[in-house]
Amino acid sequence: MDFTFTEEQQQIRETIKRFCETEIKPLVFEAEETESFPREMFKKWGELGILGTRYPVESGGTGMDKISDCIIREELSYISQAFASSMSAHSHLGIWPIWKTGTEEQKERFFKPAIRGDKIAAFGLSEPDVGSNIRALKTRAEKVDGGWKLNGSKMYITNAPIADFILVAARTAPEQRPESISLFIVEMPNKGFEIHKLKKEGIRSSETGLIFINDAFVPDDCLLGGETGTYPVILESLTENRVGVAANSLGIARAALDASVSYARDRKIGNRKVSDFQAIAHKLADMAANIEAAKWIVYHAAWCVDQETLTNAIAAKAKLISSEVALKASEHAIRIHGGAGIMREYPVGRFHRDAFVYVIGEGTSEIQRNIIARSLDL
Repeated sequence: MDFTFTEEQQQIRETIKRFCETEIKPLVFEAEETESFPREMFKKWGELGILGTRYPVESGGTGMDKISDCIIREELSYISQAFASSMSAHSHLGIWPIWKTGTEEQKERFFKPAIRGDKIAAFGLSEPDVGSNIRALKTRAEKVDGGWKLNGSKMYITNAPIADFILVAARTAPEQRPESISLFIVEMPNKGFEIHKLKKEGIRSSETGLIFINDAFVPDDCLLGGETGTYPVILESLTENRVGVAANSLGIARAALDASVSYARDRKIGNRKVSDFQAIAHKLADMAANIEAAKWIVYHAAWCVDQETLTNAIAAKAKLISSEVALKASEHAIRIHGGAGIMREYPVGRFHRDAFVYVIGEGTSEIQRNIIARSLDL
């Protein structure tokens, strides 16, 4: 692998940086305080073309590679992980399966409006009693005249309170086997869906929901990929998304380092800058070294996606390392800021809360270690 970014990729980074500074940064503090997401941002993202980053031009996307996608995620997360989370839940998890297995009618009705930012998508997979064991999901789909009736519950679903449609994973047969897990495109509102907005410690402005599903009717034309065959698409989507999540974590870590360097240079104790103290300088050095290491495993994993050589273990390594680096870097940032680190006027507390999300979400660090251990043939 050539460890350089192309001129086009560098231009993408600069474009996203400018957009984030002018369009997102002014909204972050209020969005976090009110725990609400500005819906109009999806339309701006659609106009910029980043919702269709991973989709070919002939499908309505912008046809960029995974490295470019990770650059976009990293820069969004540098300014706000909550905004980045809402975008990635929509543009990848929420519509990737439709692009992969949807009918032309489903793509025209849901996929294309979503990459334009005209509709907001969510991905309903996680459940209260299932955790990371997808095969054990309990939401059921029963065949009825003209469609399906869904019953169950979903938890921690990003974008659910603001979604125009939700991809819902449900079991079409009582047997606990992968072939019985299908995806349904559920338009919102649906009288069988009761959505409760959750209050969170991290990624506060990314709206997240708890969903109770009671006899929700979904027409036949909203079954995705037939009664079988969508489970592999779910796994494929989750594996590639872990690489994107690793880039998100890298953005948080970089933001924590830059904020800490700036504070340590400017803040004085007596007649000495905070950065003059060796203990502080060592923390900054550790942050810089670990972030550099995380950067290259993230972009190696992205390169593997582009080369079609990504494995579960590579994705797990990138996600594990980058999320743990972000958590540690953001903790160091709070310590370096001292009392200021726990004040909301400074962003480092938000960085730490947001970093915690990714050592848990999208597969916990322990799950990533399980995946990596299995690859070692222990």
